[in-house]
Amino acid sequence: MALAAIDIGGTTIKFALWQKRELTDKHAVDTPDNLADFYQALKAEVDKFKEKNNVTGVAISSPGAVNKKTGVIEGASALPYIHNFPIVPELEKLFSLPVSIENDANCAALAELAEGAGQGHDSLAFMVIGTGVGGALIVNRQIWHGAHLYGGEFGYQTTGDAGLTLSEAASPVQMAARYNEATGKKCSGKEVYDLAKAGDPVALKERTRSIKALANAIYNLQHGFDPEKVIIGGAISNNPDLLTLLNEEIGRIRQEVGIATVKPELAVCQYRGEANLRGCVVDFEQEHGEE
Repeated sequence: MALAAIDIGGTTIKFALWQKRELTDKHAVDTPDNLADFYQALKAEVDKFKEKNNVTGVAISSPGAVNKKTGVIEGASALPYIHNFPIVPELEKLFSLPVSIENDANCAALAELAEGAGQGHDSLAFMVIGTGVGGALIVNRQIWHGAHLYGGEFGYQTTGDAGLTLSEAASPVQMAARYNEATGKKCSGKEVYDLAKAGDPVALKERTRSIKALANAIYNLQHGFDPEKVIIGGAISNNPDLLTLLNEEIGRIRQEVGIATVKPELAVCQYRGEANLRGCVVDFEQEHGEE
């Protein structure tokens, strides 16, 4: 038996076959710009899987706030046509198969929980740091969606830094924008980190702002939610200095607070390109049972 795994993105839709605990036949197609073509593209690829395999379900990773109770993808994304109607029953009719859909960041967290950096744990906080800061919370090995589907939306937190949210203060993209505005240069977030390491005072100021915002968020998350581990994803997780910088700043916060006894356990994500595909399979198995 097998599952069709689908990762819906704004530019491409990734497909893979999950069989014998492995992803095979991985490929992608361009994301259509309307619902009819979207349905047609999904059905065509799933039908190809069904022709050669005993496909028993379709697992999907999607942008947006997925409401598991209603089968509606709430919120907003680059694909407005998939939002705000019961899409799950429509897809089940389209494929004639059971379907599960989960938010992409939540899927990435489930991938880490199952076989990645969070393996063997029951509770996790997963932070995805990119253009903004998003992520997921896991409680008892299940995604915690929250009362309003805002579980894991860490980027909305305030930082006390000139009115900036965590997304604005900590995102490498936003950090680079501030650096470029101050210097007239055109550097990426990675380049700003490299310049800070080399001693550039403006880059160092912006890197410090980013690390302080993240460290404070992690400290507060640890003492409010108390996960076993905090996993960091996004391109910034490739930076070999990241965990050292965060642990140093968290150590400074703990000394300053005094009463703090718990030191957050940090890790970077193991899965990157395959995370959403692997995670949507975990979600399907939690919802419908293992294949």
